[in-house]
Amino acid sequence: MTNMTSGQLYIRLLRYVARYWRTFVVSILGMAVVAVTQAAVPVLLKPMLDGSFVNKDPTWTHIIPLLIVLLMLVHGVATFASGYGINWVGNKVVLDLREAMFRKLVQLPAAYYENQMSGNLISKFIFDVGQVTSAATGVVTVIIKDGLSILGLLGWMVYLNWKLTVVTLVMGPPIMIIIHVISKRLRSMSREVQQAMGEVTQVLQEGIDAHKVVKIFGGQDYESRHFNDRANRVRRFEMKHAAAAAASWPFVQLVAALALALIVYWATLQSAADETTVGGFVSFIISMLMLIPPLKRLTEVNAYLQRGLAAAESVFGLLEQEGEPDYGETVLPRARGEICFEDVSFTYGDPERLALKNITLAIHPGETVALVGASGAGKTTFVNLVPRFYHPTRGKILLDGHDLEKLKLCSLRDNIALVSQDVILFNDTVAANIAYGGMGNASEADIISAAKAAHAMEFISELPDGLATLVGENGVKLSAGQRQRLAIARALLKNAPVLILDEATSALDSESERHVQAALDVLMRGRTTIVIAHRLSTVEKANRIVVLEQGSIAEIGNHQELLSHGGIYAKLYSIQFAR
Repeated sequence: MTNMTSGQLYIRLLRYVARYWRTFVVSILGMAVVAVTQAAVPVLLKPMLDGSFVNKDPTWTHIIPLLIVLLMLVHGVATFASGYGINWVGNKVVLDLREAMFRKLVQLPAAYYENQMSGNLISKFIFDVGQVTSAATGVVTVIIKDGLSILGLLGWMVYLNWKLTVVTLVMGPPIMIIIHVISKRLRSMSREVQQAMGEVTQVLQEGIDAHKVVKIFGGQDYESRHFNDRANRVRRFEMKHAAAAAASWPFVQLVAALALALIVYWATLQSAADETTVGGFVSFIISMLMLIPPLKRLTEVNAYLQRGLAAAESVFGLLEQEGEPDYGETVLPRARGEICFEDVSFTYGDPERLALKNITLAIHPGETVALVGASGAGKTTFVNLVPRFYHPTRGKILLDGHDLEKLKLCSLRDNIALVSQDVILFNDTVAANIAYGGMGNASEADIISAAKAAHAMEFISELPDGLATLVGENGVKLSAGQRQRLAIARALLKNAPVLILDEATSALDSESERHVQAALDVLMRGRTTIVIAHRLSTVEKANRIVVLEQGSIAEIGNHQELLSHGGIYAKLYSIQFAR
């Protein structure tokens, strides 16, 4: 979370507003006109009462109604211009913040996602940014429009009767003290609401994603209680926030009532001494009464300001996160695919618990190396170091003799393709999922060629719109095998020299596995391939099998060599593969 003060946060928000200063200035001018027209109402009351009712002047009788109509016309136009303009600016600021947040989100390192609930991240985009608008533009509207109205009314009151105005101003310091005390409470409750809202979003997302598990294991009541607990937590903090916000106005109103009582008493004495006219007295009282609504809004705006600033802390906290480090300067053209691990160790944070220990391994260009081992042996960590999702704690990894840390990140990843068992597809067309990201300009012929090589065209051609068919959220409209073949087609289209296969066939039925394995055979041809696999067919075909145990290399050899050795691999084979 950012450590900026309230003033620094607000200035940073206003920098986003400053991009649209022309529209913002028009809105400010509109607010100024609105404030002037509001303050003009009691100004008209004095000549109307003194001229029309007291002095019976017919001129004022005809002029005042026309001035009232003109005043309201100008007021209406200015209100529309200022309201529309400030909302336009506010929505643009929200758009800019969301775009900046998403750009930052896709640049963050893998470790960041492991320490964040996805619900909290989504809440920042949906809830927190919306709250920021209140601080960025809504507060400005109240401060400028109501502030100018108050200044105008006070100016008129000073002109009418400076002594009574001084009494009015006495209520200023108590009101400021009340606002200061309540501000701290409002900011604290706003932070709690944001955190609780992130938890609600998380539970909601889990309920949607895991709906089949919820149904089959009878988890509806449990999830409902879980959601209700989180939603009720939001409600409690919202009520605490509402209580703090609501408490400010009664105190302000009490101070104003005391001042008003004193003014009425004093004005009565002045009237008895002929120190004020009827029109002047009524105009002063009306001016003072008209002070109360903008004053009320100014006191209430503090609640929105504190909520918005708390949200700004959350938003800027995300924007200030460090993206993936990319200090490399070497641009590697198409790699040959030689990968060398030199005494590599890695930990996820606890130096006493190494996920990989002193790994030294050379993988030759075009070689297929299979990683085998029990769960937690370090297989996934091993492959995650190659595309630099993580960085070695000790040692170094080389690609064609170049230290990965010295390669530009985009250059490194241009040479790597990934196919995993948890296939990621986007809610887009089949073609867009194959030609994803940097391959977006691929021709239809190239997409079809990749799909054919991946054994995918046989089912794509049967889809309602072929390549233009929408696959649904994460490919929900396709079977597991079909999703896997699209992922293979994507990797084929990229045509990278290094390929990572993370248990790509482990969750498939026999028929789907046959198609996917045939596609993988095409994909692996001529590429340096690192395979995490439990299926016998992939392991047997590997040039070498690396057996990992508790983060260290325990055995290396081909299928027959390791079987004849009778070690860890042979034991795993007898348990997992001999069927």
